[in-house]
Amino acid sequence: MKAVLMTHFGDPDVLYLGEAPTPRPAQGELLVRVRATALNRADLLQRRGKYPPPPGASEILGLEMAGEVAEVGEGVDGWRVGDRVCALLPGGGYAEYAVIPAGMAMRIPPSLSFEQAAAIPEVFLTAYLNLFWLARFAPGERVLIHAGASGVGTAAIQLVREGGGKSWVTAGSAEKIARCLELGAEAGWNYHEGSFAPFVAEQTSGRGVDIILDFIGAPYFSDNIRSLAVDGRLVVIGTMGGTRVDGVDLGVLLGRRLQVIGTALRSRSVSEKIRLTQAFWAFAEPRFASARMVPVVDSVFPWTDVAAAHQYMEENRNTGKIVLRIE
Repeated sequence: MKAVLMTHFGDPDVLYLGEAPTPRPAQGELLVRVRATALNRADLLQRRGKYPPPPGASEILGLEMAGEVAEVGEGVDGWRVGDRVCALLPGGGYAEYAVIPAGMAMRIPPSLSFEQAAAIPEVFLTAYLNLFWLARFAPGERVLIHAGASGVGTAAIQLVREGGGKSWVTAGSAEKIARCLELGAEAGWNYHEGSFAPFVAEQTSGRGVDIILDFIGAPYFSDNIRSLAVDGRLVVIGTMGGTRVDGVDLGVLLGRRLQVIGTALRSRSVSEKIRLTQAFWAFAEPRFASARMVPVVDSVFPWTDVAAAHQYMEENRNTGKIVLRIE
């Protein structure tokens, strides 16, 4: 099969379209003919040699895909060749074929294209995991979402809205903030204008937010703590700005009963991912089918232009997902 490979670790120009062995489905698995995949920050890190795939996973980039069932493995019920599915992957999405556990397959609603469906699995499952499972989001709670215009950010805004809460965002431009408001955010802060803590205090009448989803890490830690309400939860999803925090006052965490939660989806077990997928899809499928929730697609690149797509993401130009069409 054709797949996007790398000559070595490095910049986007190390990516090229080559040949790789076609995977075979084992018992309980589906072989899927991939029609579209999508970019994630993890792909950029893996391309640079900073985020290796879990043991046993494909070394081909790509953490999600949408396509058609090409072969049904032994012991699988409820699926047949030609069914349209999307799914999370531990790797291998930038390829013509991928194998998935049948329990992780999500049936694509007729109203969604392959390109739209490919924009769902990684970001929506990440947002659902962190909001509902880890931070225990409840109706009426307030959530601050950093990188609100990112794939996970645009997913989280919609999940908070559908779950009966309110969200605020940080983003890098007025245009990105405007898109977040269209999706349901209450208001947004342009991080180029300085600290977001006074903005959060003003928006919440000094109370703070119950949950923060953070991709930046160390540079935001202090303001994140300042912005949490009593019993607030900070979920650290990424550390794009750095990992080391100096001068942390643990007394603040104790006094206001705050929680700091580290998270990762890719390294979780298959059984956990199946449970997560099924819980999320029970919540989300009718909402996607009725267009109450939408996958936010910024742009679609042919996979022959994968290097340009990676460069586009590295420049932070996207609002929502960058999709590769597998042709």
